[in-house]
Amino acid sequence: MARPSIVPIALTVDDRTGFTLWAPPWEEDGEEWQAFLGTSDDDGTAGSARVHLFPTPAALAAFCRTRTDHDLADHPVWPVVVGLDAADLTPDDDHRYDLDGVYDIAAEDPDRWAVEELAADIDIVTRLAECLDSGDDTGEDTGDDDESDDERADDARDDDDIELERRPGGAAGDGEFGALAELVARPEIGSLGLGVEAFLGRSGEDAWAGVGAALDDLWEDVIEELGAHLDWTGGGTVGLADYPPAGEADDDYEDEDEDAEDAAPAARPAAGATAAAAGVSTIARPGRLSAPESEVAKAAEFWEAVGILPVEIVVPEGAGVTLRCYVEDRARFLGRDGEVFLFPSPAELTRFCRGEEAHDLTDIASWPEVADTDTPPLPADQDRYDLTELTEVLAEVSGGAAGLVDHQVLAQQVEGVRDVAEYAGLIRVDELLRSDAPLGRAVARSERVPDTPLTAEDAATLRPAWNEVVTAVSGALVFRD
Repeated sequence: MARPSIVPIALTVDDRTGFTLWAPPWEEDGEEWQAFLGTSDDDGTAGSARVHLFPTPAALAAFCRTRTDHDLADHPVWPVVVGLDAADLTPDDDHRYDLDGVYDIAAEDPDRWAVEELAADIDIVTRLAECLDSGDDTGEDTGDDDESDDERADDARDDDDIELERRPGGAAGDGEFGALAELVARPEIGSLGLGVEAFLGRSGEDAWAGVGAALDDLWEDVIEELGAHLDWTGGGTVGLADYPPAGEADDDYEDEDEDAEDAAPAARPAAGATAAAAGVSTIARPGRLSAPESEVAKAAEFWEAVGILPVEIVVPEGAGVTLRCYVEDRARFLGRDGEVFLFPSPAELTRFCRGEEAHDLTDIASWPEVADTDTPPLPADQDRYDLTELTEVLAEVSGGAAGLVDHQVLAQQVEGVRDVAEYAGLIRVDELLRSDAPLGRAVARSERVPDTPLTAEDAATLRPAWNEVVTAVSGALVFRD
């Protein structure tokens, strides 16, 4: 049974970014529940349910500290959320959804990032619809009986229960979300859940074109349907003038993060993983890379073409960037004799690549192109592995932040660890990640049921094993000037 948790998210709609909270599905009394921070009127009329949105995580945190007139007030984890600050309520980049950008993504080539981002955007809209639709078509028998709509609503929930629920058997898009129902029924849209493999070859090209056509036909209507349920006043605490344009909001908050770090160590976001924020790709830790998302995307075209990708690794000793490719499905890094070379900046890495020093990527067929390129080696977010972040997350969860971090926080960092261990021959890391070891079991759980929250007991068990993994990986890294 999944334990309840609450995750901060950001939605970008109509050139405006709003921050709110999402309670992912959990089971209670044999039923599945799901909710967003908002309110529902008792009359069940169209558009009566609202999700509160805020211009900054700080405004969201202030609301959480002072208000209980909303549908998450009775959530089991709410007492923890009340004590969180803006840094804790800043969405990790996996939970930022740019609903304005879907047309641009569909116009790109169907690489894994485009497919995953589109799938995530449609998924969050579907979840919102499941919670917000006041229609009575929930997959249950709603025949002509003597029970009124209000009575059925009372049966579904008590006044003290979470009201923005995901009703068991409910179909996203019924009632007020007809355009969304039509969109998700398109087979090409369903193929997004299969990953990039569904869009390979000639048939895949046709399917990707079908995704774009479906969005052209219906996405504007989907956003209009959703917009009727978005409260941009934060429950009456803010005004529209408090929202800068979406791109400026990201830049402004990045500056706030940097200022906060100068003053004191930053708290880690509650939900864990990392990926691309709308507009800017940053890592708010001194010594880590920061580059505009547009530059990262442009550089990725070259690196994907040569089959060698920039990678960032962060360990307690420092952070650095290197290169990685796969030869017969085995990871191979820029390094030698099982040691991975890390460089403090893309510029330093580029200078090394232009030199004559021997290393394990020299015999890769595309290496001459790498040695000759002016394209900066900027890692994409999925190729960044901050091992210290997971160390801190496990410490926080074991110290009492349970219920706010899911098992999926393990996935990306372990992916990087496995590659280094394979290249460097780190037998001890392999042992710690075996399926019968505690850490290995947790990793397997992150793959099967990633939304399962980490408990304090989980984190306390995993901490020493993860620390041992980080120590072993650190020993295989060589920091170069």
